[in-house]
Amino acid sequence: MILETEITKLRNAIMKIINLSENQVIEAMNLLAIDANKKAKGVKKVESKIDKLDVKIDEICQNIFALQQPVASDLRFIMSAMQISNEAERIGDLSLSIMKKAKTIKEQPQLLEKFNLDKLTEDVKTTAYKTLEAFENLNENNINEVFALNKKVRHTTEELIQDIIAEMQKNTAYVVAGTHLVMALKHIDRITSHCANIVESVYFMINAKIIKNDRN
Repeated sequence: MILETEITKLRNAIMKIINLSENQVIEAMNLLAIDANKKAKGVKKVESKIDKLDVKIDEICQNIFALQQPVASDLRFIMSAMQISNEAERIGDLSLSIMKKAKTIKEQPQLLEKFNLDKLTEDVKTTAYKTLEAFENLNENNINEVFALNKKVRHTTEELIQDIIAEMQKNTAYVVAGTHLVMALKHIDRITSHCANIVESVYFMINAKIIKNDRN
């Protein structure tokens, strides 16, 4: 009974940290690409919650190992939970970094007009949402969708980065904002890669097998 209670507590904590990291991703993408006048509010507070949850999840897992005798399926869940927590924490960090870079990027609004990020924004938001849904429902369809979106985002960001670098070479006024935008795009690619890592852990929970996403 104690083990069941701790597993439920762990599941709820994982749901919460994925949800918080998803919110940070949405906030970052909106700030970067949609609302040029929007100011991020409460993002540091959310980041602090993510960090505290990451520590709490680690403590719950340690308590289960120390005090209980989990069966194989519970062990898979605990191992996956620790990995998912770390990935979600990294997503939060990267999202916060994008928000910080957005201010400098938007000092050259013409640059964002040249490189429309609307579709990329929607793909990244969808990836974050599908990642949460994969864990919540233990749904393999969501896992495959996240893999496909991760690959799509990677190709999109790579193409955009090459185009932005070419634009900076033609117009030196874009160098500072363009450099920050390139870094933000690399963070975006890493965010969806962390989402793919999370659903790999979900797959392990479901099937007791390791799957690796082909990101090329």
